[in-house]
Amino acid sequence: MLKKILKVIAVCMVLFLGTLFTCNYVINAATIGQTYTSVEKTPTNRVGLILGTAKKLTTGHPNPYYSNRILATVALYKAKKIEFILVSGDNGSIYYNEPEAIKKDLMKAGIPAEKIFLDYAGFRTLDSMVRAKYVFGLDKVTVISQKFHNDRAIYLARKKGLKAIGFNAKDISGRNGLKVQLREYFARVKVFLDLLTNKQPKFYGEKIVIK
Repeated sequence: MLKKILKVIAVCMVLFLGTLFTCNYVINAATIGQTYTSVEKTPTNRVGLILGTAKKLTTGHPNPYYSNRILATVALYKAKKIEFILVSGDNGSIYYNEPEAIKKDLMKAGIPAEKIFLDYAGFRTLDSMVRAKYVFGLDKVTVISQKFHNDRAIYLARKKGLKAIGFNAKDISGRNGLKVQLREYFARVKVFLDLLTNKQPKFYGEKIVIK
């Protein structure tokens, strides 16, 4: 009996790991050559879409993923690789507002307020991509986040009919970076579950024209 149980557990583990690695491989393979680390080599798009994250870590320290995305967005804008910026993030409560925080920091860096548009319902990457197309009317976009996130966002965008490339903000090494990379494996499995079930954004709402 014990041998049968151990055999079942072993098979489940193989299937589980196989699923993780397969989903990761498919997304990586599908997005080869679609992200950029050099501002000069990044194609020009009218709109850059910065994906939100918390400004501070749970420890209270600044979140380097956040600050690096701000720096990447400012660099693209100043190089005239993007004309407008769409900030998509979580605004789940009156105490937590990713888009407003990002807008304030972009403005501090010299980007005019009229060039910044906010998507308050970007609760997930899927929501951000679908809303960029159907709420903000975009046909193509430059996604701004870390590479692992850009790959997933681009894959989702293209499956939803939005042409997307990515500009890679500086990534994070060390223990914090490893934790995020591990979570990304599970997020990529969720991508295929969402596509299989035709998962929709939490909200759509009235259309907003970026101009």
